[in-house]
Amino acid sequence: MTLSRREMLAAGAGSTLLATLPSVARGVTPASTIDVLADEWLRLSPEAATSLGIDTRARAALRGQSSDTSPASVARVHAWVRGAIPRLQAVVAGAGDAASKRTADVALAAYRTSADGFAFPYGDVSIAGWRNGPYVVAQNMGSYLDTPKFLDGDHPVKAAADADAYLARLAAWPKQLDGETARLKADRGRGVIAPDFILDKTLGAMTLTRGEAPAQMLVVTSLAKKAAGIPGDWAARAERIVANGVMPALDRQIAELKAHRALAKADVGAWKLPQGDAYYAWALRAATTTRMTPDEVHAEGLRQHADYHRQMDAILRSMGLTEGSVGARMRALNKDPRFTFASGDAGRAEILKFIEGRIADIRPRLPNAFHTLVRGNVEVRRIAPAEEIGAPGAYGGPGSIDGTIPGRFWINLRDPARHTKYNLPTLTYHEAIPGHVWQGEYNQKLPLLGTLVGGGFSAYQEGWALYAEQLAGELGVYDGDNIESRAGRLGYLDSMAFRAARMVVDTGIHAKRWTRDKAREWFAEATGDTVEGVTSEIDRYCVWPGQACGYKVGHSEINRQRERAKAAMGARFDYQAFNDMVVGGGSRPLSFVARDTDGMIRAS
Repeated sequence: MTLSRREMLAAGAGSTLLATLPSVARGVTPASTIDVLADEWLRLSPEAATSLGIDTRARAALRGQSSDTSPASVARVHAWVRGAIPRLQAVVAGAGDAASKRTADVALAAYRTSADGFAFPYGDVSIAGWRNGPYVVAQNMGSYLDTPKFLDGDHPVKAAADADAYLARLAAWPKQLDGETARLKADRGRGVIAPDFILDKTLGAMTLTRGEAPAQMLVVTSLAKKAAGIPGDWAARAERIVANGVMPALDRQIAELKAHRALAKADVGAWKLPQGDAYYAWALRAATTTRMTPDEVHAEGLRQHADYHRQMDAILRSMGLTEGSVGARMRALNKDPRFTFASGDAGRAEILKFIEGRIADIRPRLPNAFHTLVRGNVEVRRIAPAEEIGAPGAYGGPGSIDGTIPGRFWINLRDPARHTKYNLPTLTYHEAIPGHVWQGEYNQKLPLLGTLVGGGFSAYQEGWALYAEQLAGELGVYDGDNIESRAGRLGYLDSMAFRAARMVVDTGIHAKRWTRDKAREWFAEATGDTVEGVTSEIDRYCVWPGQACGYKVGHSEINRQRERAKAAMGARFDYQAFNDMVVGGGSRPLSFVARDTDGMIRAS
């Protein structure tokens, strides 16, 4: 799963930023309109400029600014998006260069989807991002998690001015928390309350953060480390901001969440929300960039899951595992000492070393899949312990455009037993290279607005990451007939079956009124896991309706287009050129991938 700060942009922008936005002069070219919109976007979401490494020169002031999460500011951002739509329409419809028209067309698709989400007066609509959800704060989202991660991971401190900018952003954190708290209060009045178990997890994670001494909080220790050697009392200043500003704001948010908890029930699906069925239909469309209905997604998930299990059954039998369902045999394999890691810190170190080995192995193979290569600048990091309880097994994304901030493969190491030596390779290809980090670097070659809106197309991004897992197999990482190769192929098929099962449980929860227990029990059997082991996954689907369905929908469509191109082009089909076309076109709706395939066929 790809996750980066610029995909959290939808939180909004303050009135002081909006008041200084430039107006578009008459007679501008399509290219300049695209450039102006990109700069307006960055002014609204200054953290994105830092994550991309472009908060320099004319944009240098953005390094000390933060997005505003208040209800009024979010409304102003929504108004900006609505105003951007006719400007983009004018570029698409008018005369101009093809690159600008295409960028405008892709951005238009993202903004229209976001604008449709504004019809629901609750939750978070990510502006051209994938992280849409009915709850402003949950176990895996909210500034209590996002701000420390951003300041530690993305904000550079090379000089005193950078440290001052860090402190300015730290000082804005209480305002971000209070903005969310105000929206939580409004949502409580609308009856938009997260399930009781979600609130328990969220309060647990937030209380863990609140329980740290200010001097030991990540935002303080990170600055102390980054600013070592720069004269100034940076850590002491950060500690005062945390003690006097952040901690009281956390207390206020915790109090509001406790008010939610007093009203909470166990109902999990979007159907329980105001206009719940319409909300889920929108969330599913945003996640898949298609008009597939919940019933269609559910049925397709069941079909694909059964097909992958048939393939897995054959490999399991070749490994001598013949008794019980595929799920039961996978549970047994998960405990096989040949494929497990040590417990505790020893296992965590072993896992990190294992991942680095898989990255080193795939690098020299990539020229066989692409004519045009990118750097694949990536580092592997553990997800912060305070986040691990609500986080998925892993996520990843690209770094800055200039390469000074590497792409990251974040791995959840709360329990090393959650990972095996046969599922970590395919997870590495998904999150790092040739998956999210790799694809993100191609996306950064687009016009800036195209890079910024790329987060809005989860079906493409996650579909590509699954396709990257497939490419790794096609590049020979599982070749051979030994037990390790068979297990590797099994791990790949298990990954695909896992994503197909997601389609079933997501639609089950949000459209078919499955309970949490039913979803956990079905998913545990379907994936060969335990009920306890799948709980974090199921809880993620509860707060991000539709998002889990984009993976397999996108992967299936990329393969459908590949087969269509092969059938039409015959001997002229170029495997590397096709992969270049899919990844080089950037993150976009699946309909654009089909359109680009048409162009490839015509050009042959």
